[in-house]
Amino acid sequence: MSVERRTAVITGIGPITAAGIGVGGLGTGLRDMRSPVGPVTLFDSAPFRSHMAAEVNLFNAADFIASKRTSRLDRFVQFSLSSTKLAIEDADLDPSSVDPARTAVQMGSAMGGIAHAEVQLRKFVEGTGRGIDPRLATTTFAGAASCHIAIEYGFTGPNTTNAMSCAASTIAIGEAARLIRDGIADIAIAGGADAPLAPVCYGAFASIRAMSTRNEAPTESCRPFDKDRDGFVMGEGACTFVLEEASQARARGANIYAEVRGFGTNNDAYHMAAPHPDGSHAARCMQAAIEAAGLAITDVDHVNAHASSTVLNDSTETKAIRKALGSHADRVPVTGTKPYHGHALGASGAMEAAICCLSLRDGWIPPTLNHEAPGEGCDLDYVTGEGRSKELRAIVTNSFGFGGINAVLVLTSPS
Repeated sequence: MSVERRTAVITGIGPITAAGIGVGGLGTGLRDMRSPVGPVTLFDSAPFRSHMAAEVNLFNAADFIASKRTSRLDRFVQFSLSSTKLAIEDADLDPSSVDPARTAVQMGSAMGGIAHAEVQLRKFVEGTGRGIDPRLATTTFAGAASCHIAIEYGFTGPNTTNAMSCAASTIAIGEAARLIRDGIADIAIAGGADAPLAPVCYGAFASIRAMSTRNEAPTESCRPFDKDRDGFVMGEGACTFVLEEASQARARGANIYAEVRGFGTNNDAYHMAAPHPDGSHAARCMQAAIEAAGLAITDVDHVNAHASSTVLNDSTETKAIRKALGSHADRVPVTGTKPYHGHALGASGAMEAAICCLSLRDGWIPPTLNHEAPGEGCDLDYVTGEGRSKELRAIVTNSFGFGGINAVLVLTSPS
């Protein structure tokens, strides 16, 4: 007797990005086709080579969290809780109606509460140690993201926040889908949050010359696959999803954005900051995700690339896509969306997964902003101009991080 395969579907999305807040805000930001990158305002960037970021200027924690609590939560946790509230509301899900023991929370964050830690360290160095926040230990660690969400809603199922760099939220979504597929959970809150816009964190990336220095034209600074790209632009924010077992979601009449059909993750085992030059392990990760989805390479309709706008990453990712898709790579439109939301480190993968969901829903691929001429080794069909209307059934979305981490999701239209 055959047993129906359990499938995870996305029924709620909670974006908090520089492009926009909420599904409507994000959609509008994409359709505007303008980069929100601007001068850093959250701290003084004068000591560094780079002076711009994708800040979430419209975010007000009091819109989502009781005002008396916001002062007790650092920006990273504010993002996590606010994004989750948006996702649950978007899913039209009553948290009190679910089995808490079968509701998982899986989050990802590269830096956790590092900004709050920097403030407290400054107090110590300045000799005001008595003023150090006694909650520092419980706000700085990345696990505060998933733990605060669990406490807020009483979800007692599997709970993890991974810190796998820029692939963290993609891994969180993949693992959440696996928990549902394997029958361990029926519902999962999954995604990522990062608030890395703080002097020491920002300065560390500036010091290794990983970030763009196109300070005179910040909206043009993030240029995926372009010949004049010179580094990534740091962002911040969060994106959280409600994942549900498909039959349960349909039974309650939920709106289904996409099915989390495939997931793959591996490691280059090559270098802490540079991708493997031949892109072979990233390609293998893409192939693993496609195989896990039960699809053929020719079923892939679109790739949302990691596309960090660094010289090494974009050309290497192009190699990886070609290795993974073979001759089909020439027929697959590729876009890089970080000009809309910056590189929000551990939250970026979730933001890009949200954009994929909107692409599946609307049949429209947003353009790769600022792409004027392809760089050396960048020879795919990059979507530019006004974007592209296309019926989409299967999208591959890539996330690659420091330490050689590769993570790939395959999202498909609801079956």
